[in-house]
Amino acid sequence: MTKQESFDRVLSKKDVLALAFGAMIGWGWVVMAGSWIETAGTLGAIIAFIMGGIMVLFVGLTYAELTSAMPKCGGEHVFSLRALGTNASFICTWAIILGYVSVVAFEAVAFPTVLEYLVPGYIQGKMYTVAGYDVYFTWVLVGMISSIAITVINYFGVKPAAFLQGVLTLIIGAVGLSFFGGAVVNGDSANITTLFSDGNKGVLAVAVMTPFMYVGFDVIPQAAEEINLPFKKIGQILVLSVVMAVIWYVMIIYGVSLAMDSSALAASKLATADAMKAVFFDSPLASKIMVIAGIGGIITSWNSFFVGGSRAIYSMADSKMLPEFLGKLHPKYKTPVNAVLLIGILSTLAPLLGRKMLVWLVDAGGFTIVISYLIVSISFIVLRYKEPDMPRPYKVRKGVLVGSIAVLLSGLCIFLYLPGAPSALVSYEWAIVTGWFVLGAVFYTWSKMSYVEFGKHAEEEALG
Repeated sequence: MTKQESFDRVLSKKDVLALAFGAMIGWGWVVMAGSWIETAGTLGAIIAFIMGGIMVLFVGLTYAELTSAMPKCGGEHVFSLRALGTNASFICTWAIILGYVSVVAFEAVAFPTVLEYLVPGYIQGKMYTVAGYDVYFTWVLVGMISSIAITVINYFGVKPAAFLQGVLTLIIGAVGLSFFGGAVVNGDSANITTLFSDGNKGVLAVAVMTPFMYVGFDVIPQAAEEINLPFKKIGQILVLSVVMAVIWYVMIIYGVSLAMDSSALAASKLATADAMKAVFFDSPLASKIMVIAGIGGIITSWNSFFVGGSRAIYSMADSKMLPEFLGKLHPKYKTPVNAVLLIGILSTLAPLLGRKMLVWLVDAGGFTIVISYLIVSISFIVLRYKEPDMPRPYKVRKGVLVGSIAVLLSGLCIFLYLPGAPSALVSYEWAIVTGWFVLGAVFYTWSKMSYVEFGKHAEEEALG
C-alpha cells in the first residue's frame, strides 16, 4: 500500500463462498426464468446457461490461478497491470467497474419493484416520466432508503457485509432447493411442450444474458487482501462458486418448466413465484416466500458488487489512475471509505432515473464485463510465458490451453453484443458504453499528467 493502513484479513471460507455465490444467483432467476424458457424453450434455455457457464468456468479458472498468485486488492487491475501494463490495466478495470456500478444501480430499482408483489398498491405519488416509465415518490423513497442502508453496512467493514451475505444466501438456497424438490415431486413433465423455441437464435438470445447472470465470482479477487485463507483455497472456492451457480440456474429453469405449461408462463408476470405457488398446492404463501427469496437475492447481489466495485475503484486510485481521494482507507473500519460513499451516492440517485434507463445500463455493463474477462484471460496466458516461475498456489493444469479457450469463448461472447447479432446492444446502450470510456479517457489523461508515479506503485505491488 502507498499508505500505512492495510486491509484486515477477516473473511472466512464461508464468507468468501457466500459473497461469490450470493452475487451470481442474485434476483434474475426469480424475475426472468419465464422469459428465458419462452425465448429459447426449456432445453434451449438450459443449453444457453450451460454454454455461458462453460465460458465463465474457463475464465474463472484463469481468475483462480491469478488470484492465488497475486492476492492483492483490485483483482483484474493487478493481473492485467503485471501482464500487459498500465494502458490495458486501465481499460480492464474501468470496464469491470461499469459492470459493478450498473448492478448496484439496478438493484436500487429492482428492490422497490419486486417489493410491490408483497405490498400491492404501495406505489403512490407520480412525479414524472422517464423513457415511458412513470416514476413514483414512494417507489423512489424505498429505493433510496434501502441503498443508504447497504452503503452504511459496507462503510462499517466487510465483515458485517459478509455476515448479512451469508444469512441471506442460506435463505435463498433453502427456498430454491425446496422449490426444486416440490417441482420434481408435484410438477408434470407434460408441461414441457417446447424444448427449443426459435432455434439457434433463441438459444443465443438467452446465452447473451448469461455473463451478467454469472458475474460475481470476480468479487473474490477484488477482496483478496481481506480473505483469511491459504491462497490455494481462494482459487478452489472461486471455481466451486461458478460450478454451483451453473447447477442453480439449470435447476431453476427445469423446475419452472415442470411447474407451468406454456400458456401459464405467457400469462405470468413473475414466473418463478407463480411456479412455487403451483407446486405447493396453489398456496399464496409459497409465492410470497419465493418473492422474499428474490428480495434476498437482490440484497446479496447488491452487497457483493458494492464490495467489488469499491475495491476496484480504490485500487485504481491507489495506483494514481483515479483521483487520489478515492484511495482513502478508513483507519478504524479498514474499508475504502470514499469509494464506498461514491458508489452509495450513485446507487441512491439511481431510482430517480426510472427503470428503463437502468435496463440499458445493465446491458451496457454486461458488455464491459466480458471485455474485462477477455483482458484477464489474455493476461493469464501472457504471465504463463512471461513469468513461468511465478509462485502459483492454485495452478491450473494445461494452463495455456485453458487460457486460450477462455480467450476464445470470451471473445466470441463479445461478438454477441455487436451490431448484426440477434442480441446486439441498442443505440442508448452504445451511448452509455461510449460515454463511460470517454470519461475514462479523461481520467486517464488527467491522472497521467497529474501524477509522476502514475501506475508505478501498482506495478511494484503487482510484481510483489
